Amino acid sequence: MSSQYDAVVVGSGPNGLAAAIELARAGRSVLVREAAEAVGGGLRSGELTLPGFVHDLCSAIHPMAAASPFFRTIPLSEHGLEWIEPPAPLAHPLENGRAAVLHRSVEETAAGLGVDEASYRGLFGPLAASWGELESALLGPLVRVPQHPLALARFGLSALQPADSFARRRFKGEPARALFAGLAGHSLLPLESIGSASFGLVLGTTGHAVGWPLPRGGSQRIADALAAYLRSLGGEVQTGAPVESLDELSAPTVLCDVTPRQLLRLAGDRLPPRYRRRLERFRYGPGVFKLDWALSGPIPWTAPVCAQAGTVHLGGTLEEIVASEQAPARGETSERPYVLLAQPTLFDASRAPEGKHTAWAYCHVPNGSTVDMTEAIEDQVERFAPGFRERVLARSALAPADLERRNPNLVGGDIGGGSNELRQLAARPVLRRVPYATPLDGVYLCSASTPPGGGVHGMCGYLAAHAALGTG
Repeated sequence: MSSQYDAVVVGSGPNGLAAAIELARAGRSVLVREAAEAVGGGLRSGELTLPGFVHDLCSAIHPMAAASPFFRTIPLSEHGLEWIEPPAPLAHPLENGRAAVLHRSVEETAAGLGVDEASYRGLFGPLAASWGELESALLGPLVRVPQHPLALARFGLSALQPADSFARRRFKGEPARALFAGLAGHSLLPLESIGSASFGLVLGTTGHAVGWPLPRGGSQRIADALAAYLRSLGGEVQTGAPVESLDELSAPTVLCDVTPRQLLRLAGDRLPPRYRRRLERFRYGPGVFKLDWALSGPIPWTAPVCAQAGTVHLGGTLEEIVASEQAPARGETSERPYVLLAQPTLFDASRAPEGKHTAWAYCHVPNGSTVDMTEAIEDQVERFAPGFRERVLARSALAPADLERRNPNLVGGDIGGGSNELRQLAARPVLRRVPYATPLDGVYLCSASTPPGGGVHGMCGYLAAHAALGTG
C-alpha cells in the first residue's frame, strides 16, 4: 500500500503531523497512518463525562505551540483553529485567599510578589526580552552549536540548577518561591534534580513572551487544523490504520511518531543489537493520574483572581511541592499532590452546555501506578476552592494504564515521551549526531522521545523531517 508514497509517517500526534507537513512542503508524497479513529495523539478531545461536555484527553494548554517556530509557519487559522488567551496564563493559590499570578506583563507579575518584585523582574525581564534568541536553541537538539551562544549561556547558568535551591536563593517570599516551584513541577522531576530549574525558567518566560493559550473547541482542533493543512498540500491521512511492523511499509522514507518501546516492536530483529540495547535502556518518567469534571458552575476559588487564569497550580508552598514531586521518584504517591488544573470553559463557552463548565487536572504518580488519586486531587481543589465538590456533576478518572490504552505513546502514563533527566535530554533517545536517524536506512524517529522533547510544538517532527530530507 505504501510503495506509491515517498514517505510514510506512523502516528498522527503533533510531531507526526509536523513531519508529514514538512515533507509535503518539500514536494514529497506523504501518507500518515494513525491507529486510532481520530488524528491527534495527545491532542484529542471528547465527551468523557456527560453529553455536551468537551474534555481534552491529554494536553489542554499550549504555551509551546505559541512559542514554536514550526507553528508560526502554518496558516492554522485558515483551517479552523482559533486561539484564546486568558487574561492571565497562570495562578497559584496560597492559604488565606492569597495567590501568586503570572501575568503576560513581567512588571505586573513582579508587582504582586512583594519582597521579590525586583528579583523577579531582574530574572524574567531579560529572558522574556531575549526569547527570540533562546527559542532556536531550546526547541532543538541540545548537542549542537547554538546560534546565540551568549543568550544561551546566560540562560544555562540558571537553568542547570535544581529548581528547589534556585528558588530558595533567588526569592525570599513564599509567593515567588511557590510560583517558580509550580512552573518547575512541569518537568516531572524531583525539584532537587540538576536541570529542573530550566522548566520553571522556560515556562515562566513563555508566559510573558507568548502566553499560554488554549484552542477554541478543544485541543482536537489543533490536530484537525494540522491534518487539514497537510491535505491542502496533497498529503494523505488514514485513521483506523495501525502499523504492526515496519516490514509492511515499502516507502523509501519512514518517520515514526512513537517512543523507543514501540519502535523496538515495529522494527523487530532488524535493529542492530547495540542500538536495540540502547533503546531498551531508555528511561520513561513518572506517570500521571488525570481527572476531568463536568461542573454545574465555575470553580469557587477563595482567591477570585484565579478565575482570570487558564491554568491553576495547586500545591501550596515550595516545600509542599518539593515533597510531592519527590514521591514518584521513590515509587510512592503523595497525600497532598501537586496538581495542574485547567479551566477552559471560563474562556471558551463552546465546550459545555450553557451555564455549565468543565475542568481538567492531573497529578504525578509513579510510572504505571494503580493508586486511585481522585480523592487526593479533589482535596487539593477543595482546599483552595471550598464547595468545589458540590459543583461536580460527573467525573472521569484516567489512571496511567487507561492513558496508555488510549495512546500507546504514554508508556506507564508518561506524558512527556521519556524522562527529562538532564543526561537523557542531551541524548534523546540515544546519543547520536543526528538523534532522529536510526541505523535502518530511511527510518527516523520523530516523537517526543527525540529533541527537544515533550510539549505540543511539533519541533521533533519538523527537525526529523529535515534530517530525512538532508536539510537539517
